[in-house]
Amino acid sequence: MKKYARIFRYFGALKGNIVLYVVFTILSVVFSIVSLGMLAPFLDLLFNPDKKVHQLPSGGLNSANMLQTANYYLTKMIDAHSAVYALGAICIFIIVAIFLKNLFLYLSYYVLSPMRNIVMTRLRNELYDKILQLPIGYFTEQRKGDIISRMTNDINELETSVIGTLEGLIKDPINILFILGSLVFLSPQLSLFLLIFLPLTGFIIGRVSRSLKKQSNVAAIKYGEALSILDETLSGLRVIKAFNAELMMRLRFVKINNDLFRVRNKINYKRDLASPMSEFLGVLVLCAILWFGGRLVLGGDHFNLTPSGFIAYIALFSQIINPAKSLSTAFYNMQKGTAAMNRIEEVLKANIIVEDKIGGMNMDGFKESIEFVNVDFAYGEKDTAPLKNINLRIEKGKTIAIVGSSGAGKSTLADLVPRFHDVNNGCVLVDGINIKEYSLKSLRSQIGIVTQEPILFNDTVYNNIALGKSDASGEDIEHAAKVANAYNFIRQKENGLETNIGDRGSKLSGGEKQRLTIARAVLKNPPILILDEATSSLDTESERLVQDAITNMMQNRTSIVIAHRLSTIRHADEIIVLQKGEIAERGSHETLIAKGGIYKRLVDMQEVR
Repeated sequence: MKKYARIFRYFGALKGNIVLYVVFTILSVVFSIVSLGMLAPFLDLLFNPDKKVHQLPSGGLNSANMLQTANYYLTKMIDAHSAVYALGAICIFIIVAIFLKNLFLYLSYYVLSPMRNIVMTRLRNELYDKILQLPIGYFTEQRKGDIISRMTNDINELETSVIGTLEGLIKDPINILFILGSLVFLSPQLSLFLLIFLPLTGFIIGRVSRSLKKQSNVAAIKYGEALSILDETLSGLRVIKAFNAELMMRLRFVKINNDLFRVRNKINYKRDLASPMSEFLGVLVLCAILWFGGRLVLGGDHFNLTPSGFIAYIALFSQIINPAKSLSTAFYNMQKGTAAMNRIEEVLKANIIVEDKIGGMNMDGFKESIEFVNVDFAYGEKDTAPLKNINLRIEKGKTIAIVGSSGAGKSTLADLVPRFHDVNNGCVLVDGINIKEYSLKSLRSQIGIVTQEPILFNDTVYNNIALGKSDASGEDIEHAAKVANAYNFIRQKENGLETNIGDRGSKLSGGEKQRLTIARAVLKNPPILILDEATSSLDTESERLVQDAITNMMQNRTSIVIAHRLSTIRHADEIIVLQKGEIAERGSHETLIAKGGIYKRLVDMQEVR
């Protein structure tokens, strides 16, 4: 049960509901037993009408005395009225008992339903919060489809397999315990069978269900792979069609889907075995009790158990079979849900490498400089360090350009400033203070980022520009759009700022998307600006519009510009040339051209002089 400690912790705040659920369940079971128990005294009078009880029995509390007491009051009722009148009274009593049983059963469901929903809601919230907290580096090692699978399929599996069976895990044991208690009360001798057979049946069911956890884990992994292929297909549908790769992608998906089919079949075969197996084992025990108890009754050695009491015993024992079936199914489902819980826990317990310092300093502005001091960084212990011995100072108001071949570490270097990653050695200083001393929120509030691939959301133009600044006015949004050269195309849309731009901005052109991301950065109005190849994927006309917008935005800001198109950064205050994670050259455009090194070679290749 340690695996479900998190779920039980959620239940800790619902103690009142749990107490009510247990109370209502107990009352439901009690009235169910009482309704069946009333059959025994009536059957006594039906089979032995000449054995009416005219005196209350003496002695201690036992099953025989209780049945005799019930017969005494029934005898009085028959003598005072008639047997039919007594039968009517018993029927009314049973009807009332069954009504109360079902009333309390409904009330138990009424209390349980919000408990289940609260637990799943909190678990989803906690998982989503953790996804937001995890560093960007975590997701480079994970398939997006697998993360989505944990958030959807595994959560649903947990809800069905674990939370959905909590009712059985509480109600069924209470049912079984109360019925067992009644059976022991009716006949301790017959009940000895239960102490032998019930543990045996539990052992058999446990042996069969052990492999469910492993198979469920395999199924979850396959489901995540299928979602990843689906995500890749939707994102790259144009390329797939252009290269006639539909068959190849289909074969990939069909293979994983067939693997998932086979694994899920194995899981279902074993899960579905729980109910019939437990019913069959229960009937075996019932027949053993019927044979042994029947011999006692027929042989005259009743052990204080009358024939009618024996029938009531059998009727009560038959009520154990359904709870036992439900309990065994719940046990199977718990094993199946363990794999889902483990996968969710992997995310919830993942280390947050970039930790927000408790009580960190508030960075209320940018005053002097950004400085990299002896910085080394690698994504993992076994990875080659993408950055080595970086020493760089960026004065306030200056524009620094970072160039180099792909994989040289340009984006990684820029990502260290907003602490998307933390350095392995050395430190990054802002205004002379290690950025780890600042709170993450205040640090990132001073930084605006425009990436190579425009990141937009399936929402309106207004909400995409106002991302992270919900208090922005319409005038502020329009001003940001004008600075970003986006206002004209926005105004031409049917609904203007309220136009929905589709999934990832699919209703916009590449240049329009990028100008919206620039408008978003303008609205934030940060003193530090990071431009990560913001124009590299645009056509010439769009590049000009976007470059003009960038030039407007960069005024009076400290800018870190990562560029492949060197024509866009020739006027930078300093150009840093990275090669294999190290600073190979640095200086102004003219200085580096005169030097005739790596930068000049890159310029000559692009013919930008």
